Amino acid sequence: MTTLLKEVLDHEVYPAMGCTEPVAVAFAAASAAKLLGGRTTGVLVRMDPGTYKNGLAVAIPNTKGQKGNLLAAAIGSVARKPELGAELFKGLSAARLKEASILVKTGKAGIAVDYSRKGIYISACVKAGRETALCVLEGSHSKIALLKLNGKTVSRSGKAGGRTIPPYKKILKKSSLRDLFREVEKITPAELSYIKKGVEMNLAAAREGLKLKKVGYYIEDLIQKGYLKRDILSNTKLTTAAATDARMAGSPVPVMSSGESGNQGVVAVLVPWLVGKAFRVPEKRILKSIALSHLVNSYIKVFTGELAPICGCAVAAGVGASVAVVWQRCGADSKKAALAVNTVISDIGGMLCDGAKSGCALKVASSADSAIRAAWMASNGEGITGAEGFIGGTAEATIRNIARISSIGMDKVDRIILDIMSAKKN
Repeated sequence: MTTLLKEVLDHEVYPAMGCTEPVAVAFAAASAAKLLGGRTTGVLVRMDPGTYKNGLAVAIPNTKGQKGNLLAAAIGSVARKPELGAELFKGLSAARLKEASILVKTGKAGIAVDYSRKGIYISACVKAGRETALCVLEGSHSKIALLKLNGKTVSRSGKAGGRTIPPYKKILKKSSLRDLFREVEKITPAELSYIKKGVEMNLAAAREGLKLKKVGYYIEDLIQKGYLKRDILSNTKLTTAAATDARMAGSPVPVMSSGESGNQGVVAVLVPWLVGKAFRVPEKRILKSIALSHLVNSYIKVFTGELAPICGCAVAAGVGASVAVVWQRCGADSKKAALAVNTVISDIGGMLCDGAKSGCALKVASSADSAIRAAWMASNGEGITGAEGFIGGTAEATIRNIARISSIGMDKVDRIILDIMSAKKN
């Protein structure tokens, strides 16, 4: 029988090269173009506001720093390699990049935002002469809901025009922290090995990021010059920031994602790993805690949505990492885990998401810092309780509260951020 953990690992934890949203745009265009025989002559991609926001200002791997969803759509439409999935930009040739750039420069590639869409929605229409193909992704960065060739349906998943919620997400939504603790105990040796692969991948990305002289590099520079002490806090912040620096700069290195997000994968994986190693926790226990981190991250995103107005590295991955550290130290202690949830959300719950870009490394560093501080407090029975602010009486209630604030209270905030970003781009 397939476990909830396996479902989450299969669908939301996978290697990704480059920012998730441009990759998804390229994947949709590539999936449509794969149906065509002739040379690509045009591509138009419509997307939800969150996908548009996250792909507007982030660099694409193997393009010498070029940015954005528009180029990503053009690359996907000419590369036609959807089988590469989230590593679609891997090995991008100069010839294909040139072909894609010509589509952009001649106005034959276009993108549009559909403000009526909530959650992930990407519709890619690709032309090759008189032929036209369509691919629609809905509800996931990799879930093909519809494929059409010359107006005829090739394949369809779910109801027409409607989102189909995967069964495992329905189970997640009904779960509690106690349920997630029990789920971790079902982990298999193969899953432990897969999680370790993610650790190695994200550490390698951090090493690459330190070469870029961005956020991670300058935290390291402060340590080298004696202005910061080298400790678990500073080391975790510089390592997670450096890995994010690499991703956002378009370095051609993969990271293991979490909740379908590479930056969230950096936090969810590396914070428990580095803290566990610093405190000499047995490796198997650290890896199991990372599995819990992935579960909690995915659990929170069922409520907040895949692309929320608030930063997922803070309220989802940061919380997951903090719960994982508490579990390392105290086991399946729901009260202490709830204190960690409450404390992180109380601390950085209002962190805005203004799209993927180099500044994400700053938010990742802050999330790592908050996660460790909250975990240490919670492990000692201290933290924010339901008596304060928007914090609920339980961890689950707190998560529902921040999701409500995000989805309803901040709905206009997200639109304003998009308007500001679009105006700058134009």
